[in-house]
Amino acid sequence: MNTDMITELRKVNKMTTNAEEPGETLLSVRDLHVWYELRRFGFGHAGYVKAVDDVSFELAAGETVAVVGESGCGKSSLMKTILGLNIPTSGEVIFDGKNLVNLNGRELREYRFEVGYVQQDPYGALPPFMTVQQILEEPLIINGMKDKEKRLERIRKTMDEVKLHPSDDFLPKFPHMLSGGQQQRIVIARAMILEPKLIVADEPVSMLDASVRVEILKLMKVLQEQHHLSVIYITHDLSTVKYFSARIFVMYAGNLIEKADTRALLERPLHPYTMALLAATSDPDARNADTYKDLPPGEPPSLVNPPKGCRFHPRCSKMIAGICDEKEPLDFEPAPDHFVACWLYEPK
Repeated sequence: MNTDMITELRKVNKMTTNAEEPGETLLSVRDLHVWYELRRFGFGHAGYVKAVDDVSFELAAGETVAVVGESGCGKSSLMKTILGLNIPTSGEVIFDGKNLVNLNGRELREYRFEVGYVQQDPYGALPPFMTVQQILEEPLIINGMKDKEKRLERIRKTMDEVKLHPSDDFLPKFPHMLSGGQQQRIVIARAMILEPKLIVADEPVSMLDASVRVEILKLMKVLQEQHHLSVIYITHDLSTVKYFSARIFVMYAGNLIEKADTRALLERPLHPYTMALLAATSDPDARNADTYKDLPPGEPPSLVNPPKGCRFHPRCSKMIAGICDEKEPLDFEPAPDHFVACWLYEPK
């Protein structure tokens, strides 16, 4: 990240600090497991990929949280389950008092009416054979808005909110006629068109140029405040998280291993993996390149056969033999509202 981008993101951070306080709990994830069955041709069952393994957290109305971690840690599986695309193996996902597991087809469609999804790749997310008007009109038609004039009124209003104006210039265009930033604004507009309560954003700026990333993050922050939205921001990039989210959840090998207020976690990370993740974050100052020497060796474990005990222990320099490699760590709270799944913080 260059210094201009950091300056702009600090403005976003200032907006976050002055944001309206979160409200009551909107989303509650309890003891969630999402396992995918493996099958060998001709040999039947071959085990499970334990993509999400005993995850719990709560999200307040109007709150923004970030779920961070390496590729393959389970972030996308968690996201798809919250969106109602995956069926949990066990556990609960409760949204506004309703358990997603118990919803029938009609109720699940109503739930998706209240949840927007911002995809990572804007070009791949937009159907190339549809115009911008058709793309934004489709959710309204599916959800029963029959009046064409009302649909156009909603579309123009949403496009103005995502800073695509004059909107009538964009309505007849196809996705390939737009820049990457404009395409992502259309993806955000589609997520906002049904006026949801929750937005799930999956790496929403990772495919964009650095200068455009700033504008998209600023836009999402403004929309979040204007509509008092809850946002789950899925990413591996801690350099942007601190300017956008109130809390950070760190995920490793299917588990949430650290949960804390953004400032507290970044200033005083507790889990050895979180420390490694922060050390790997890009820094514009070349003098800080030495931090990379402290990165842990090895690769994340297989989710088919994760290691016993703490899943990070094979890579951890602070591993306690006989404990970390034997017993799965509990969620300890060494500081107020700062939770960490690590035996180093077991109360003595």
